[in-house]
Amino acid sequence: MTATVTVLYFASLREAAGVADERVQSSAQDLRGLYAELDARHGLRWTPAQLRVAVDGAFARWEDAVRDGSEVVFIPPVSGG
Repeated sequence: MTATVTVLYFASLREAAGVADERVQSSAQDLRGLYAELDARHGLRWTPAQLRVAVDGAFARWEDAVRDGSEVVFIPPVSGG
């Protein structure tokens, strides 16, 4: 099954992707698979272990299914003080 989702990128992920957001079609079974597809496309620098993921405004688990029409945000580590 293919799902169409909106992906938002912040901070260093935005720089790596070259866009702030994009609408993508994915056949990934879960959010980890979606991130792998995006990493292959954009060469993102973080591993899933270094990121948080949110779907439709709430934190999610990497094992959660990709749902058609969702907004997905990958959140990189925050630095500074």
